[in-house]
Amino acid sequence: MARFYKYEEIDKAPEEKKRGITINSTTIEYMTEKHHYSHVDCPGHADYVKNMITGASKMDGGILVVSAADGTMPQTKEHILLCRQIGVKNIIIFLNKMDTVKDKELAEVVEMEVKELLSKYEYDGEKAQVIKGSALCALNGTNKEIGEDSIKKLLEAMDNHIELPPRPIDKPFFLSIDSTYNILGRGTVATGTVETGKVKLGEEIDIIGYSPRVIKSIVAGLETFKKQMDTAEAGDNVGVLLRGVLKKDVERGMCLVKSGSRKVFNNLEANVYFLSEAEGGRKKPFVSNYKPQMFMRTSDIPSIVHLPTELKMCVPGDNIKNLNITLEIPIALSLGERFALRESGKTIGAGVVTKILADFKKIEEVKVDKSKPAPKKPSSGQTKASSIPKDGTSKPKDAAKQKGAAVAKDVKPNDPSKVKSAAKPKDGKAPVKPKTAAKQKDAKPANTESANKKK
Repeated sequence: MARFYKYEEIDKAPEEKKRGITINSTTIEYMTEKHHYSHVDCPGHADYVKNMITGASKMDGGILVVSAADGTMPQTKEHILLCRQIGVKNIIIFLNKMDTVKDKELAEVVEMEVKELLSKYEYDGEKAQVIKGSALCALNGTNKEIGEDSIKKLLEAMDNHIELPPRPIDKPFFLSIDSTYNILGRGTVATGTVETGKVKLGEEIDIIGYSPRVIKSIVAGLETFKKQMDTAEAGDNVGVLLRGVLKKDVERGMCLVKSGSRKVFNNLEANVYFLSEAEGGRKKPFVSNYKPQMFMRTSDIPSIVHLPTELKMCVPGDNIKNLNITLEIPIALSLGERFALRESGKTIGAGVVTKILADFKKIEEVKVDKSKPAPKKPSSGQTKASSIPKDGTSKPKDAAKQKGAAVAKDVKPNDPSKVKSAAKPKDGKAPVKPKTAAKQKDAKPANTESANKKK
């Protein structure tokens, strides 16, 4: 049982329609004879792996779609590695575009290549299910063998080979926010997959993350695939209507938790493996205080890596245990959680949390005190208050003039030596002495004959 969606309904963003690629992850509902699925369509383009990480964070199993005509791409390795680090246990391979492959041996080579990649990243590549087909033929209703029949085989493989993970319903409620919306007249809605516990209508919850403060709210509504719910439990992909919360206060990566059950931290220790250049990682080693971007669940946080004192630098390919990492933004942490480290659009490391350290010193150092208002800048026609003395007279702008004026003020008029030194300019030249009024009165004209002729 499923509802038909057009391609334009799935990739509906303007840029997605323009470029013909998937950028944002989309969740679609359908049912088989055995299970009810929430299918997350993740982007495969190398430039949008970030959105693939947040989409894969809520998966129980994965379908790796590879073109049988082109083979694996550079980002295929990254996708498999991220699935392993996020915790996706089962992957089914779907070789697409079989209608364009004339040589069957080429498809077999691609199949072997993908299986080797799965085995390299600790999946059972030999036993991985491989389905060959064409999504275009299934959509257009042509070539039933590689079209419609291949999709049925894919659904059958999903029912039989994707293991359902245990749902920890007995633990406190926890949901990592994937996206937020504002419904006019209703309030703010946060969507995501419930990881642990249950939540009911009218229950009080906490919104934590990205700040030490805790936002209190009440569940005013629960909805999954346009169906109203009274209770949501682990495994459900839901939208939670939050009472009394503005959209600007909630963003992707924050968490909805049972009131008082969780705290945020910004300091941890982890076992981290840094990818080599051949695996798509860094080319050069790095030293302590290296700052990659950490991806954990749906959050994206800047971090600082502190190498152990005995290790001067880390070379790509190293596996470091008990590595200290400081987060510039606090988030909810728990032992055993997996994460990925990225830099410049590529994954450079992956790790698992082994210890949580409660330390907020670094956050307090960079935290801006918003309680104190910022000083107002004077307008162009307004004189700065600092430049006007208390007596109302304006100060001279030049510091040298201020100093010279102070010296001249302290000089006594009867002391000619000091007056001369005070009046002496900086270039060392003696000043021109002005003629006194008495000398000007007694002075005779230089040419007396010309003066008499004029008379």
